[in-house]
Amino acid sequence: MVLVAVFGAALLIAVLLSGLAARTVLSTSFLFLVGGALVSDGLLGLVHITPDSEIVSVTADLALFAVLFTDGMHVSFAKLRANWKNPARALGLGMPLAFIGTALITHFLVGLDWTTSFLVGAVLAPTDPVFASAIVGRKEVPAKLRQLLNVESGVNDGLALPVVLILIAAAATGAHQPVHASAIALELALGLGFGIVGPLLVSWLLRLRLLGAEPKLQPLLPLAVGVILYAACHLTHANPYLAAFSAGAVLVHVSPEAKEAFEPLGEALAELAKFAALLVFGALLTPALFGSLSLGGYAAVVLAIALIRPASLLLSLVGTSFTRREKLTAAWFGPKGFASVVYGLLVLQAGIPQGKEAFTLIAVCIAFSIIAHSSTDVPIARMFHVDDLVGIPDDHDRPLPPTRADGPPAAAAATRTAQ
Repeated sequence: MVLVAVFGAALLIAVLLSGLAARTVLSTSFLFLVGGALVSDGLLGLVHITPDSEIVSVTADLALFAVLFTDGMHVSFAKLRANWKNPARALGLGMPLAFIGTALITHFLVGLDWTTSFLVGAVLAPTDPVFASAIVGRKEVPAKLRQLLNVESGVNDGLALPVVLILIAAAATGAHQPVHASAIALELALGLGFGIVGPLLVSWLLRLRLLGAEPKLQPLLPLAVGVILYAACHLTHANPYLAAFSAGAVLVHVSPEAKEAFEPLGEALAELAKFAALLVFGALLTPALFGSLSLGGYAAVVLAIALIRPASLLLSLVGTSFTRREKLTAAWFGPKGFASVVYGLLVLQAGIPQGKEAFTLIAVCIAFSIIAHSSTDVPIARMFHVDDLVGIPDDHDRPLPPTRADGPPAAAAATRTAQ
């Protein structure tokens, strides 16, 4: 109950400061992270949470599912068909390059064996939709850039999972049951299948003459789909993250009115799940955890955030129509988050020889990434807003934008939903 009280207090403070956060580098996400750290065993000792506590895996899992479900509703199939090449570049080239680069610095700077180093690379390769949405949700940011980050962060979690499972199996001792490729493929296929079939079935039911949602209860229809989907995935060992993102995308395609009715409730629930997971994860960030990471580990963390991800995505976007500023923004916004938390917990709980060292590196990297990325979204979004207002080109060869009949976009002080 102490944790609930702390969450309520942190939520109240975050709401009261959200207006200030929308105009400055202050981050509500950082408030919850710090709040969790303050009440943990390492400082005030009000709550006792360890990496193997069930509440850690449950809250991270729920937060990632909820955010992917709501983010999937922002995907436009028509726009994706017309602009699929950029996300494909980020996922097909940028993500593998980040995976390999992180593995190399982990091996040479931290001293983990090759298998565990590549495992760390796979865990940290996905970008997080929660913190990427701090840019994705801002209308002043160019649409193609928002679409790139949204699709990339929504899909790469599912792509990384089979690699994580295979590498855990390879790093495990002989006492562990190996993970077969066929089982992983079935897990992904089931997740995708559930995510497609569920919304289609609900859409079909709504067409029946005797059935239909009363307006007051219509927002609960997508929520019911999400709850059933979450339970079905965990009961059948289907991939819940691929299911969540695909279900959100299909639901908005077959029932736009359901998305419109659900959006306020869905965004609020996703925020609550995110804040709860941040508070719990923050409780793991004790002084002992930070003290157990070597100097080489800290160097690897900084390089993974400031060099490996940016360089990987910049290489993948060579030859595209993105301006220099758009490329740099996409390259920087590769935040580590709940997918990496969930996969890092899988590594820790697998009992592999260097699992504890790997989890420490992963946890510190996630913490640094949350601080770095959630405190830079407002200034970066504001740069695009200023350009749109005064007509300043991002590159010297970029023509002035045409005059828009509806005027400039809303100011950057719009509500900051995922900082």
